Amino acid sequence: MSFEARARTALGRHDYQAAAEAAQVLTRQAPESPTGWFLLGMIEAAAGRVARALPLVEAAVARGPQAEHLAQYARLLILLRRDGDAADAARRAMALEPSDALSLDTIGCVEARLGNHAASLAPFTAAVALEPNNLDFRYNLAAASGFTGRIADARAHYEAILARDPGNARTHYALSILSKQTPADNHVSRLETALAAAAEPGDRLRLHYALAKEQEDIGNAAAAFDHLATANGARKAELGYNFSTDAAIFDAIEAAFADPAAAPGPGLDGPAPIFVIGMPRTGTTLVDRILSSHPAMVSAGELQAMPLAVKQLADTRSRLIIDPETVAAGQLLDPHAIGAAYMARAAHHVPPGTTRFVDKLPANFLYAGHIARALPQATIVCLRRHPMDTVWSNFKNLFASTSAYYFYANELMDTARYYARFDALMALWRRQFPGRILELDYEALVADQEAQTRRLLAHCRLDWSDACLSFHENTAAVATPSAAQVRRPMNADAVARWKTHAQALEPVRAWFDAHGIRTD
Repeated sequence: MSFEARARTALGRHDYQAAAEAAQVLTRQAPESPTGWFLLGMIEAAAGRVARALPLVEAAVARGPQAEHLAQYARLLILLRRDGDAADAARRAMALEPSDALSLDTIGCVEARLGNHAASLAPFTAAVALEPNNLDFRYNLAAASGFTGRIADARAHYEAILARDPGNARTHYALSILSKQTPADNHVSRLETALAAAAEPGDRLRLHYALAKEQEDIGNAAAAFDHLATANGARKAELGYNFSTDAAIFDAIEAAFADPAAAPGPGLDGPAPIFVIGMPRTGTTLVDRILSSHPAMVSAGELQAMPLAVKQLADTRSRLIIDPETVAAGQLLDPHAIGAAYMARAAHHVPPGTTRFVDKLPANFLYAGHIARALPQATIVCLRRHPMDTVWSNFKNLFASTSAYYFYANELMDTARYYARFDALMALWRRQFPGRILELDYEALVADQEAQTRRLLAHCRLDWSDACLSFHENTAAVATPSAAQVRRPMNADAVARWKTHAQALEPVRAWFDAHGIRTD
């Protein structure tokens, strides 16, 4: 067995010491060959040492680029949030026409992480063609198909996975949210069977959410609520979340921006992106689709560019993107530097030279002060939805478990408290930056689409376009839970949805009323 084969075999069984010994022999025998350096990098990456892996893989790429090496290089760059370099490496890898399924799937994953879901289809499709029985590769292709509106293809791939692995919880959940279920056509019975057999907490979580979604779709409100209460209760316990964590962040933001005259300097003049912000599940995806349907606009998706720009420049010690220490340090930063750092990161997600685009990250409401100061030409649109519907829609959504932005959503009263702090923060931004933020009411948009769309476009300094009324015909990818909804014409299906669960939500309604938040 060759030293390369020894290294790969040992790496496959997680024997990192044996793998490293074999790879080191390769670097000594042929120091100008990329193979040994690449394998040493992969060993470091597999052990979780990404920063140490990167220069080793860079050394391999420098010795003669190969598709496999560039694909993995792109993956490491994404993990280190170097999006522009990752995009370049992924496209160079694809241009070398990789012949192995793992490299193709890796390229697709990088494109997906960059928000380029249409570009991910070709490598994902090729990976599945080479290894049709690899369920992970097929899942990635199914997800990309769903994001890009190829619903029938996505459904077929998900069903193919379940035919081979009937208990695959993430596939069950993905299939449940792909489209609205009906009493005559749903997966409730199959989901109940899968839940009864599921042993892993993560699998049970996804299956409870899937059942909640389908039971609500077909009109079984009580069953839907029971599944959500079970899933969210277990998840909150697992996370160990306490609302005081988020309360401390709100406190820090309000303290940092208490003095409107305290801005450290002028911002970056010129670029004029549109930021769509607000509580999650309040219509942000809908407004993103309306705006990106305009011929002068493009959507960059949900960018982390502003949070990362502030964190990078604040250079605080914690690994959290936002915490009280970072908020306090961020207040002292040069707004021009924040604007420049933001635009440098955002540029990797839009066509070259684009300065007008939509950044639809709901959590940017926490950064509205930085946005207003750092990008004086930018426009900000904040979605507002009935507080009870906001609480309910957050409670029923399965947010990414790795994002601390949304830990509050696993408990109704935590979500109510979070809404109240959001509401107070928006009042602060309204006072500090009068006229900068359009607060757009979701219910008003649904009730009078054209009038509210005209108001939206005027705030964003965009001429009228009839295409904005036909947002459902927009063919761009959607990778949020609202994907199915925004491919339909405007409708009022989600208005006052909370009333279906009025009895269970009564403590929330009473708390809002006691704290001056109207629910009538």
